[in-house]
Amino acid sequence: MNILMAFDVSASALVAQKKRMNTIASNMANINTTRTPEGGPYKRRDVVFSSYMLDENERLEGVGIADIVTSNKPPKAVYDPSHPDADDKGYVLVPDINLIEEMVNMMMATRVYEANVNAFNITKSMYLKALELGR
Repeated sequence: MNILMAFDVSASALVAQKKRMNTIASNMANINTTRTPEGGPYKRRDVVFSSYMLDENERLEGVGIADIVTSNKPPKAVYDPSHPDADDKGYVLVPDINLIEEMVNMMMATRVYEANVNAFNITKSMYLKALELGR
């Protein structure tokens, strides 16, 4: 087994979780965005993970981003006649994003990221100990 492959597995997960955290942060930052270049309110996005082969012979798999999907949930209508995007009845269409759900997702992504950092560091210390044995 190539010793760097173990690092590649952890590194691929770190990159994927970083992208997930950035997507969640974007959802949270746009929770009140009523206008987008595409038209209408911001739509929540979510990351879809997939595995891929790092090495066919060792059958090691890494994790990657298969897609970033946009929610098809309809926006919420909130009564705010003073808002510049309000319709003639005083309702504004805002994204249907639950802040608590996004915070939980962010905490989970952070924990997974930390776990992969720990796995990377444990692998590194194991290889360093193996090198010391060879002295």
